[in-house]
Amino acid sequence: MGNLPVERITPTFPFNVCGVDFIGPRLVKPVAQRRITAHKMSVATFVCFITKAVHFELETDLTIEAFIACLKRFFARRGKSSIVYSDNATNFVGVQ
Repeated sequence: MGNLPVERITPTFPFNVCGVDFIGPRLVKPVAQRRITAHKMSVATFVCFITKAVHFELETDLTIEAFIACLKRFFARRGKSSIVYSDNATNFVGVQ
């Protein structure tokens, strides 16, 4: 078995090194209210590479602006990460 990356074994605070990906979109409808239409929602999933803790942020769309707002909310709650890994989805890398 190979060695683990240095980022995964160096002691540090949670979510200092994390990964992000999106789940969805899913149709969400309020349970207790009638005549409300369902909305498409996505969930941004942040996973800490050190502790394997998971943080979820609800998103209304998959645009770059929505992801930046989501990332700011995540940093405000968990602290600024030094490294954030993601796949190369268009909402993560933007228009290049």
